[in-house]
Amino acid sequence: MGNPVGSFIWYELLTSDIDGAAVFYKAVVGWTISPDAYPDAEDMNYRMIGRDDGGMAGGAMEITQDMAMGGARPCWLPYLAVDDVDAEVHAIVAAGGREQLPAFDLPVGRIAMVADPQGVPIYLMKPVSPAGQSLSSDGQDQDDAGSVSDVFSATETQHVRWNELASPDQAASMAFYARHFGFTFNEKMSMGDMGDYCFIGHHGQTLGAIMQRQSDQQPAMWLFYFGVPSITAAKAAIEAHGGTVLMGPHEIPGGEWIIVAMDPQGAGFGVVGPKGA
Repeated sequence: MGNPVGSFIWYELLTSDIDGAAVFYKAVVGWTISPDAYPDAEDMNYRMIGRDDGGMAGGAMEITQDMAMGGARPCWLPYLAVDDVDAEVHAIVAAGGREQLPAFDLPVGRIAMVADPQGVPIYLMKPVSPAGQSLSSDGQDQDDAGSVSDVFSATETQHVRWNELASPDQAASMAFYARHFGFTFNEKMSMGDMGDYCFIGHHGQTLGAIMQRQSDQQPAMWLFYFGVPSITAAKAAIEAHGGTVLMGPHEIPGGEWIIVAMDPQGAGFGVVGPKGA
């Protein structure tokens, strides 16, 4: 069964140094970024991010000079599943968003990049059916949130475990993602002066949360928390390999711990897991 509309089905690292990023994320998360470009990526230096279980965590793309001149900078971006990429681009532009990369076809599906009305960049994707190997899982024992992509898992290491948006306009973002991607916001947690942390419900899963951005300096971007077996070890690896810890380690409800960090090229990310020794 395919992913429901609004599922996070792929993650992509844009980076200025793909070999440097490979060393860093191997040390911090355990991923193996392929040393070779993906053959169907034409002239782009696009590489697959492999997990220890043989699955894929996403892809990494080196920023070209032209991309940099166009404003591209190191960051992590999500791919959200849609039924009709072209129609969704039109609908998002009509809602106040912007088309950033017109729709085009790849062997794995049709994609486009847009900025939502709050300026947050996202990819839209309709995977080919049957799904390509890079977006497949065994499909067994799936409930109604069953998927052909297993890049997101609320519990597993080397997967994205949490998707968090610090929005310039929390209420507008919640309305936008509810309308276009089927997100629900039935639970929230008060953070005092920082406002409410509103959890994202989606086909029986909690995907993450949307919160109000706390300052204009905070990027209007999705932030992804990667599962690790030890936050203590991840912190040491981040600092030993040229990254920067921006927040944490910080204990969260349920007893796990998080860190928000920046990789050596400047892409922000989080890690989540037990504190570890």
